[in-house]
Amino acid sequence: MIDRRQVLHFRVQAQQLDRDGGTLADTAILDIGAQDTGPDGGRWALAVRGLDVPETSLADLVLLWTVRGAPHLYRRADVNEVAAAVAPYSDADAGKRIYDAAKPLKAAGIGTLAALDEVAAQLRDVVTTPTVKGDASGRLAELLPQPYLRSCRPCAATHLYEMPFRLAAVRAGLELRPGTSPPVLQPIPGFTRAATAGDRFDLIRAYLRLLGPATPRQVAGYLDAPVRDVQARWPADVTEVRVDGEVRSVLAADEAVLADPGDPTAVRLLGPYDLFLQARDRATLVPDPAHAKELWPVLGRPGAVLAGGELVGTWRPRKSGRTMTLAVRPWRTLSAATRDSIVAQARRLATHRGVSRVDVDVDA
Repeated sequence: MIDRRQVLHFRVQAQQLDRDGGTLADTAILDIGAQDTGPDGGRWALAVRGLDVPETSLADLVLLWTVRGAPHLYRRADVNEVAAAVAPYSDADAGKRIYDAAKPLKAAGIGTLAALDEVAAQLRDVVTTPTVKGDASGRLAELLPQPYLRSCRPCAATHLYEMPFRLAAVRAGLELRPGTSPPVLQPIPGFTRAATAGDRFDLIRAYLRLLGPATPRQVAGYLDAPVRDVQARWPADVTEVRVDGEVRSVLAADEAVLADPGDPTAVRLLGPYDLFLQARDRATLVPDPAHAKELWPVLGRPGAVLAGGELVGTWRPRKSGRTMTLAVRPWRTLSAATRDSIVAQARRLATHRGVSRVDVDVDA
């Protein structure tokens, strides 16, 4: 029997949220990818784990469209293995990951993996120098037949379906240029997709290592993959544990740490799409339904306050010129020490965002 305190404390330790410094090489979340959505995305996820990477110094990182079609940061040195790790497991898996784009392909008798390979081949020919996404998409619309295309009313134009475009970019050996809007695609120097990902970058193992213990359904939810594909690749070296009455798995190598994960004390302001918040057992993360609704609304997610291994509230920033105001909504009474730590973390966030002043407003 493992309680939720052990689960959360294990994840804090596994994701290094309680450390003060580190390197790219030893930053564990870069094995699975740090989602880079919004101003407090991938680089902030690294910063709260003790690794400050200035926007002007990203040469050792690579930004790719990968899991769920979202942009993620990885170590540039790992890009060939990452490309192997994020590839769909099967035609059915690829079909699920591209959502509504699968239907016209199926009707035309085109396999989904074959379709992704075709889009990737065309992308390689189109994007030979840094290219704005819209320009690349427009060119693909001229080169690919109807099953690959959709009519876009807002643009009054015909485009390639979004998810095949995104998932094919890595297959084509293309990266995203950080900080560009609209996105700019460019070839990855020296790219050759590895034949296999290896244990370190295997997404199922990485999920169990960083977000475990978990079930195949939870991992499948994170990947947008069919459960049966995840079950077929479930590691053999796992131990079953019971969390809140549910049987889950943890890598056998992590069993001892899960049983006694220590008591983290760090206070962190997690970005809205931080890996810690991406676990698919939300009721374990946030048992109160009202708090869960506040943290994961349909639109406009806030960040989360992590204190002592527990999520204790939300935060939202508002920037005006060179000043930022951070509105914090705690879910319980916070100690003076925790409030002081929130202010310290807010100052760090202000530096990350390039603002000279931050005001912190903590609700009573």
